[in-house]
Amino acid sequence: MTDNDFSSWFPWNSRNKIMGMKNPGIYVLAISGKDISNQPFSWRDEIVYIGMTNSSAGLKGRLQQFDNTINGKTGHGGADRVRFKYEDYEELSNRLFVSIMPIPCDVKSNHPDDLLKMGDVAKLEYVCFAKYAGKFGHLPQFNDKKNSPKFSLTKGRQRK
Repeated sequence: MTDNDFSSWFPWNSRNKIMGMKNPGIYVLAISGKDISNQPFSWRDEIVYIGMTNSSAGLKGRLQQFDNTINGKTGHGGADRVRFKYEDYEELSNRLFVSIMPIPCDVKSNHPDDLLKMGDVAKLEYVCFAKYAGKFGHLPQFNDKKNSPKFSLTKGRQRK
């Protein structure tokens, strides 16, 4: 895996324009005060979350779950942690960027090649965690479950 296996950075609201969104794969999210659109992927301190999907809905479906959750619904644990800190969806979505590494395969197949690729996706998420932790000494903020509370378990309860 190299940095070139990832797409360039896309603004959150343009994520569905990224090639390969129908595939399973890895996604990396960054929150930045500057526009990093179209910049090549790199391991940067603005990265706040690394995730993966092997779902038949692909990266598009998983990122939609993330979007739904940061916009007040439920369905994505990491996004629930992001929402704890960034309750204003519009403000967050204007600062949120995504890069993906799609892994083309048929997630409904039991063909050995497809099964191996789906296993690669799961492994690659941990490879990404290791690369990030090796560079910055810790996991991305919202992958750190110990130090990153969920909105639904804290603030969400207070509003009932």
